[in-house]
Amino acid sequence: MILLMHQLLLHGAMRQPDKTAFRWVDRNTELTYSEAVEQMERFSGALHYLGIAKRERVTIFAHNSLDYLIAMFACWRIGAIASLVPVQFADDLEYYLDDHLPSVVIYTQEQAEQVSRAAAQVRSVRHLVCMEGAQIGSESLPALLAAGFPTPIDPGNELAITHLSYTAGTSGRPKGVCLMHEPTMKAANCIAERLQLTLEDSSFGATPLSGTYQLVGNLLPFLHRMGTVNIMSNWTPKLGWKAIEDTKATVLVANPLVLSDVMEEAKIRGKIPGALRMGISGGGPVARYFKRSWRDEMAIPLIESYGQSELGGFAALGCPQVEPERRFGAIGPAQPDKEVKIMDAAGKEVPVGQVGEICLRGGFMYGYWGKADKTAEALRGEWLHTGDAGWVDNEGYITVRGRLDEVITVANKTWFPRDIEEAIAEIPGVNYTAVVGIPDARFGQRPIAYVVLQQSRVDLAAMKAAIKEKVDYDISPLSIQKIAELPKTPNGNIAKAQLRALAIRNHKLAVVSENN
Repeated sequence: MILLMHQLLLHGAMRQPDKTAFRWVDRNTELTYSEAVEQMERFSGALHYLGIAKRERVTIFAHNSLDYLIAMFACWRIGAIASLVPVQFADDLEYYLDDHLPSVVIYTQEQAEQVSRAAAQVRSVRHLVCMEGAQIGSESLPALLAAGFPTPIDPGNELAITHLSYTAGTSGRPKGVCLMHEPTMKAANCIAERLQLTLEDSSFGATPLSGTYQLVGNLLPFLHRMGTVNIMSNWTPKLGWKAIEDTKATVLVANPLVLSDVMEEAKIRGKIPGALRMGISGGGPVARYFKRSWRDEMAIPLIESYGQSELGGFAALGCPQVEPERRFGAIGPAQPDKEVKIMDAAGKEVPVGQVGEICLRGGFMYGYWGKADKTAEALRGEWLHTGDAGWVDNEGYITVRGRLDEVITVANKTWFPRDIEEAIAEIPGVNYTAVVGIPDARFGQRPIAYVVLQQSRVDLAAMKAAIKEKVDYDISPLSIQKIAELPKTPNGNIAKAQLRALAIRNHKLAVVSENN
């Protein structure tokens, strides 16, 4: 029988009771495995006292912290569903609460106004629990934990829905993804195996715990090996670099933006954080030049992962060594718990080397909460259809070209935005770039590349000329425009849907201005 998520703490407490399980670097506080079990039991008793039963939803709405971690484990422990809403969704909190109908909302004091207002409109909410202490209309978490309420029997159901988090929302409204113990834990074990994690490893996660990436990349695999998990709430390059150094973290689990910060800070300091032996990237594609930079500047491997919230794991993952440059465009081989195929629109597998939709089976989400139609659309014929375009080579390495709904058709020619983005990103002076298409009478769609620049004097015409020979497209319809900041999802991905809406709006304003 497979270990359940919360049982990882019990397993660790039996074998390594005094070893640090969790460390919150912002407050320099930590819990050993035995202390984490004690806190989980106290938290579980508090939720049971509040009347939370199996399969009821408990919303956690806060920044990364030890209380956040233990709240998740306590939900899993009693068979409730930990429902995670990123704090960046504060303005739409009522929508998310109404979507999954929680019985309890656990929050930090700084979110009190938004939580109180949203919860008052959602009929299911019976209790509000503030992490810092009692407030009007809210229970005090410290008081509930101090009371030592008894805990119920562990339901022990490996196929129960246990974790609900929201999709990144890069191309549409986020959906609540429901994960179960068994396939997620199997995936965690396979990830630990691929990364060759040991008891001595210590992870460092700087992106929000509300995203599934931290669950499957930072949390479960390292606890599976009884390692130490470090989390950070407020990332800055200088403080983050120092925290990685001070904690002796061996693996940095981050998105490309954080990984770029670490590399730049290492250049400034003239060294990498002492114990770091690899970086793991998720939440967005990694350009070839960036993997090359990590190889040359950091002298340690940058491992790319490919997954989605819907997977509860990774479909593909690199290996813990620097790959030859011919593989820099690929993610890595498929994970052993997943069967991955590249399919055409009719659901037929395409030949090796041909682009199609990445599909998989062998363990993934139960479905989208309350959205049977969207679940049926994503899960067809026992396969999860990712909506991503990609191909597999004759060595089994998977390459992702981009989202199918982000592909641009220009004069009947298919453009993959990633090709343009990677070519632009290699130009000195470019921090970030993203390409979207807008409707156009002449070309069908007109591609626009938005760039965030290190300094404003970069010549955009010269930039366009510089990428002409690097891509296989006629780039004459392409326009390159400066932007101060790209819209982001809570997980740090570029929000292409928001960017495209901005591009369409700006285009309409420009047309009106010309006509006047």
